[in-house]
Amino acid sequence: MRSRLIRIGSFFIAGILAGTSAFFSTAQAGEILARVQSNGVLRCGVSEGIAGFSIKDGSGRWSGMDVDFCRAVAAAVLNDGEKVVFVPLFASARFPALKANRIDLLARNTTQTLGREVNIGTHFGGILYYDGQSFIVPAGSRVQRVRDLEGATICVLKESSHVAHLADYFTAHGLSYQPLIVDSITKAKEDLYAGRCQAYTSDASILASVRVEAPGGPEGFRILPDRISKEPFGPVVNRGDEQWFALVKWVLFALIEAEERGITRENVRQVLQTTTDPAQQAFLDKGGGYAKAMDINPGWVVRIVETIGNYGEMFERNLGARSGLNIDRGLNRLWNQGGLMYSPPFR
Repeated sequence: MRSRLIRIGSFFIAGILAGTSAFFSTAQAGEILARVQSNGVLRCGVSEGIAGFSIKDGSGRWSGMDVDFCRAVAAAVLNDGEKVVFVPLFASARFPALKANRIDLLARNTTQTLGREVNIGTHFGGILYYDGQSFIVPAGSRVQRVRDLEGATICVLKESSHVAHLADYFTAHGLSYQPLIVDSITKAKEDLYAGRCQAYTSDASILASVRVEAPGGPEGFRILPDRISKEPFGPVVNRGDEQWFALVKWVLFALIEAEERGITRENVRQVLQTTTDPAQQAFLDKGGGYAKAMDINPGWVVRIVETIGNYGEMFERNLGARSGLNIDRGLNRLWNQGGLMYSPPFR
């Protein structure tokens, strides 16, 4: 009964968002780009603190996959990847902030869904990271698979897609559970570490950061092998400004294409100066034709790669072998290496 009420509440919230979005003006073509260029800064919505995606260190500097993507967009649009104001947002506040134009871009490990596009009025600018919903439990727990959580209290983040997926899975398998709805990832971690819930369900990548940050070290918790949903994360913009949507989308594609072509932070300038490959020249927009069409300065691809590297460099630095999380790339490998990362042609 409780899980059914949670589902009803989720649909009610979605309806409220769909209705209230009508009160916000629809972006006109070029409006957001012009605003960002006029302000001289990109306002980017990120999480309140998720290792590997968006987290602030003791000196106040932000890092993570989402943070790097924001800097890539700023490099393309403002010629400087540091011209970003990061706006930390709870999951429940991210879409209202976007619809009210308090941010120009949402890059907060947000799952692309039909409801979020058609009910709220957004566009997802591609997939930055492929993930799936899983569960974390104490290392000493008897639980080995999700079905072993019958009757358990499970922490889940308010107004996330995980609420509905959790209810769907347990209903479909005839299992009972007690959801403990929390407002923030910080609260979810506190409740899990304190034993107020027997498991916490979220994206597997987020659970990896929760495990690493656990008191006493990561050995105290396990992530279950099951994945109960598809969670493709992507940057989000308001519907209506097709110019801004296209620009954000092709910044992401440029990061993926750069990796496929072996263009890195270190060699991008040299490749630009020496390549005789017409396709390579087109990708780097050597003639500046694409930049002119997008109303930004020439050299945008070079600026992106010089600022944060290609997609592979960004992944390894934040989530992979060069990070504390050491997450396998899995589906986030390039399409020609067994993954799903794929960029459309640039010419």
